[in-house]
Amino acid sequence: MKKLMGVTLLAAGVLAGCGSQEAAKVPAAQATNSAADVAASYDSINAEQLIEHIKVLASDEFEGRAPSSKGEELTLDYLTKQLTAVGFKPGNGDSFLQAVPMVSIEASPDMSLSIGGKEYKYGDEMVMGSSRITESSSIKDSELVFVGYGINAPEYQWNDYDGIDVKGKTVVILVNDPGFATQDPALFTGNAMTYYGRWTYKYEEASRQGAAGAIIVHETAPASYNWSVVEHSWTGAQFGFVRDDNNMGRVAVEGWVNSDVAKEIFSNAGLDFAAMKEKAAKGSFNIDMGDLTASVAIKNTVKQSVSYNFIATLPGSTKADEHILYTAHWDHLGKDESLEGDQVYNGAVDNASGTGALIEVAEAFAKLPVKPQRSITIMAVTAEEQGLLGSKFYAANPIIPAAKTVANINMDALGVDGRSSDVSVYGLGQSELDNYLAAAAKKQGRTIAGDPRPAAGIYYRSDHFAFANIGIPALYAKTGKTPVDEATKVLRSELKETLGKCYHNLCDEYSDKWDMSGAVQDMQAFFEIGYELSKEDVWPQWSKTSEFKR
Repeated sequence: MKKLMGVTLLAAGVLAGCGSQEAAKVPAAQATNSAADVAASYDSINAEQLIEHIKVLASDEFEGRAPSSKGEELTLDYLTKQLTAVGFKPGNGDSFLQAVPMVSIEASPDMSLSIGGKEYKYGDEMVMGSSRITESSSIKDSELVFVGYGINAPEYQWNDYDGIDVKGKTVVILVNDPGFATQDPALFTGNAMTYYGRWTYKYEEASRQGAAGAIIVHETAPASYNWSVVEHSWTGAQFGFVRDDNNMGRVAVEGWVNSDVAKEIFSNAGLDFAAMKEKAAKGSFNIDMGDLTASVAIKNTVKQSVSYNFIATLPGSTKADEHILYTAHWDHLGKDESLEGDQVYNGAVDNASGTGALIEVAEAFAKLPVKPQRSITIMAVTAEEQGLLGSKFYAANPIIPAAKTVANINMDALGVDGRSSDVSVYGLGQSELDNYLAAAAKKQGRTIAGDPRPAAGIYYRSDHFAFANIGIPALYAKTGKTPVDEATKVLRSELKETLGKCYHNLCDEYSDKWDMSGAVQDMQAFFEIGYELSKEDVWPQWSKTSEFKR
């Protein structure tokens, strides 16, 4: 990697005559911002403005910002007004919007899952649905097969479907991957989840194998979230893309059961759940579950709709066709009118915080007296909560060619519990962007650290993943886990339980107890990274060991 070039952000030694007035007299191709100018933009990023954005975006008026809703209209209007006001231009021709055609499939909760003569309740014990675009979908007396982790990965010499035909059957699958179960660093990637551990992959592979149904066993530790997240996130309207076959290539039924239900099912099959998990972690594994069969009938309400990605650009002065791309998802879970009392999933942390941060970073760039040489593009994507749909659609239909996108910096669920002496990098070691972050963090007296929750596979769970998949080096980082002082340590202790239980829940609302100083440092570091990249000739590279290098 080439050394970072250009003026150090807060350098004290600045040549005389480099102020904004003098720079304005120089032709655009030669003009540069003084260190004082850059520092002023850096310092303009502040907690007060970020909080105001969060309060608006996470208000009840915005109804939880579900795709294709009143909340979407309000959100897109707010982003348009904010970015226009600071001088950003439409990023898609003459429009700020990219249409994302989607289908909404909402399964009626009036269903029960029957296995071995026992009926399991929707919500409390299981959640079932279908990705097929049809008003009804079902499995009836479908034989159950336990396929371990449901992984077919030749590069790891692993195939849980080896030697068994699951066509027309329902597969039962463990969440995460074998590395987490064994904590063996030589197995997959050890404690760090791979994409094979994600629920999305497991349904996709079950469909490729011709299964009729796919049931994932939820356990809190390997899933990295409790059952309430399944209950709230995978009920109600689920958004997806419309494929040529109306998604009939997917399994007919896909869903989850909680661990207590799983233990009972295995016991009824004459199998010990713990013993089966242990065998599944040692190597490719599958076994018929005796005479047990599953039946469930799902009634769907299907609606086709269009949602939108928001894209705004500050054109570069000399290399306008090369872009630094900042992303965050604007959507959340919407509202549930069947509830009494509070019905709105406000999504303050997830992700009004990241959406507000986009505005703050954009404004900092707009304040620079001399435009960056490369373009700065802000993208707020839709339907992240539905499986990264907005970013996946953009990756398949890019407005800016991947070869002209220098880097992606993603902001999702910023820290709200004060400053840290470190920065957590999800996917540390993936690309040379880590070096830029390390330099920016060092100026703040911070160091960079690895993923604090590697088992959660977070690098595969936010929008940067879609950009990484098309070869764009992507950075996802946030305030670390080491509090900067005792007061912050106490605050984190007070907020920990609330923040944990409010993920994808009704209580993810703005609180006056929050301390946004760590989020401000993160935004300032992200601004600096983008500024350094905007005035360089280099293109950050993937590391030799990254799965995205190819």
